Amino acid sequence: MQTALLSKQQLMQTAQQNMNLIQEVNYTDRQKLALTCRILFDHGHDAGLAGQITCRAEQENSFITQRFGLGFDEITAANLLVVDQDLKPLDQQGMANPANRFHTWIYQQHPEVNCIIHTHPTHIAALSMLRVPLAISQMDTCALYEDCSFVGEWPGVPVGNEEGIFISEALGKNRAVLLSHHGQLVAGKSIEEACNLALLIERAARLQLLAMSAGQIQPIPHELAKEAHDWLSTDKRNKVNFAYYARKALKNHQDCIEE
Repeated sequence: MQTALLSKQQLMQTAQQNMNLIQEVNYTDRQKLALTCRILFDHGHDAGLAGQITCRAEQENSFITQRFGLGFDEITAANLLVVDQDLKPLDQQGMANPANRFHTWIYQQHPEVNCIIHTHPTHIAALSMLRVPLAISQMDTCALYEDCSFVGEWPGVPVGNEEGIFISEALGKNRAVLLSHHGQLVAGKSIEEACNLALLIERAARLQLLAMSAGQIQPIPHELAKEAHDWLSTDKRNKVNFAYYARKALKNHQDCIEE
């Protein structure tokens, strides 16, 4: 057995290389965004009309988002909007959620970000009421280790430019932020990455609340947590993980990818 003589780092590197053999499904950005809406709906991110999902569009300073008035379970690739930085639909149809304004600030100040998801899932919302940061102390959630900012003060309804400025600054170099008395926001270099992070932050909040109810959360070793963070955060793993959730969603929401 040749691999018995390899180090952990060598085995990890080989596994990452072998992942490149997994074929990818070529969805359009509109299809990915619609799939993300359905995936998040199926995983408890639905809160009526609250929450927004956006990604950069081909036109400069514009992005794709859902129509205000539709729930995540109603979004299809065909009914998504393309809006400018003032949230005006380029085809003059429909209306974007006015809270999308803080997305525009993040896109301006974080050129590496291509997709933003803001939702109010149950466990994140409950944790936000306690005004405590997200605690990462379990292997599966380590993609968010030292990668989630915390906003302790609630500014009220987030439709002003002020919220965009301070949320963008709070995000910093991280990919996620927990907003007290509010919800969560994740920002990814790809739609797949953002979708995975949104699912993960809700799972992390749920685990945290369960652990807090049973005792005191014990810290995870820093070096091992960083190792797990990097292992879980590759572009290929995000795509493979997203493809799994997309297949699950399409079993019940085949109409969502119709353009």
